[in-house]
Amino acid sequence: MGFLDTLLGRSKPKKPDLDRLFALPTAAVTLEAAAGLTPTGVGAVCFRAAEGAAFAQIEKDVRELLDAGEGPKVELSTDTYGYTWLVARHPATDLEGLVTDLHAVNAALESGGFGPQLLCSLVAFTGPDGRRFGLVYLYKRGTFYPFAPMPGERRDNALELQVRGAVGADLPVEGDLSRWFPVWGAPGL
Repeated sequence: MGFLDTLLGRSKPKKPDLDRLFALPTAAVTLEAAAGLTPTGVGAVCFRAAEGAAFAQIEKDVRELLDAGEGPKVELSTDTYGYTWLVARHPATDLEGLVTDLHAVNAALESGGFGPQLLCSLVAFTGPDGRRFGLVYLYKRGTFYPFAPMPGERRDNALELQVRGAVGADLPVEGDLSRWFPVWGAPGL
């Protein structure tokens, strides 16, 4: 960043740090103790699908990697906004394996030159009352935020703020609340 950028108030965008995903298991322990929220074993990576053979090959390679052996199967879905979700499923007790799979998908797309197409990653949790909740990793910001959907496309803001306070020591939480985008219809929620 140069002197002129500083004078004009421009800032250099943060580089994503995919290794921050590996802090999720620690945050999950904190969430269970503080709010009774437990992982469901469902996670997803959201991206804008690109056209072309290179992207198709990366997508094929990622699916083969995650579908290998007796492990969990992955599925692709498209939301109403045109984004593609690659969904991975693990036993609820295997959050480490789920996070490893999500990291692998993000890293494969990034190394293939498709980093700009990545939007977010999400790990789903459930509360003692059966309500769903998600921790969302914003790829371009390198931060997390909580998302607690309610029926009728409403959000449980109180729960989101409670979770922010609980996991703030474990995860880099997005400080700008206007960037806590709702991910309506996200897999697992």
